[in-house]
Amino acid sequence: MSSSPGRSGRASMGARRTLAAGAVLGLLGVMAGAFGAHALRGAVSERDLEIWQTGAHYQQLHAVVLVAVAVMARSGHRRALAVASLLLTAGVLVFSGTLYAMVLGGPRVLGAITPLGGLCLMGGWAALLVHALTMARGDDVPPTSG
Repeated sequence: MSSSPGRSGRASMGARRTLAAGAVLGLLGVMAGAFGAHALRGAVSERDLEIWQTGAHYQQLHAVVLVAVAVMARSGHRRALAVASLLLTAGVLVFSGTLYAMVLGGPRVLGAITPLGGLCLMGGWAALLVHALTMARGDDVPPTSG
């Protein structure tokens, strides 16, 4: 007998993780925005401040999307939603993280990595599109065994 959670338990766990990721990224995004507006203003160039604000904006926007993905995932495990969650989280970490690092003095070569975060974000949106196109047909749900 297996002690692993059933399909609905896995879906619920995935939804909780996605909600937690969205909440953490949202909280940190607001903090980053405030830090940029108050602590960085006057300490970095206007261009660097714009870069910082872009990172904070994308982080906050995609944190809200992750919360929406978590709400959708509660209705059952959907592969496309799991992929969206993973890609959106990775995308924010890479995209916003490299922007923040460069503004705080990290090597500008990190700018070459930033687009990979953008690609992850686009992939997350594409996974949401796949979910939208397959949810009515039920194609995104793995078949039950047994």
